[in-house]
Parts: sequence; structure tokens; C-alpha cells
Amino acid sequence: MDSKGTPEEERERLRQKELKNNPLSSLNEGLNRAENGNLTDLSGGMGWKGTGILILVLVVGFILYSYFF
Repeated sequence: MDSKGTPEEERERLRQKELKNNPLSSLNEGLNRAENGNLTDLSGGMGWKGTGILILVLVVGFILYSYFF
């Protein structure tokens, strides 16, 4: 069998390498994936940092909304 594994494993390995080299692209990828997916796809595509930023933005947005309205 090939040392790189199945095509699915190769795609995942390349995706992980890209996420490590360019973490901001994972945020964009997660947001683009969310247009056609669900919340799990959104948070899974962004990683833990992107998910944390999204939660922080939602909390701050809610606080600002409740302050002004």
C-alpha cells in the first residue's frame, strides 16, 4: 500500500498542513463552508481559534445590542 495512505487521508493531511501554515484562511474556509452546511461545519472548518473569535464577536454584539436597545 502507498506510504501516504488513501486519497482521503492525503486530502486531510494536506488540509491540516495548510491550516498550520495559514491560520486565517481557515476562518475564511469555515465561513464559506457555513453557507452550504451547518454549525458543525462552521466550527470544524475554523478550528478552535476561529470558533473562539466567533463566540467572542457574538457575545460582544449581544452586549452592544442590549446596551443600545
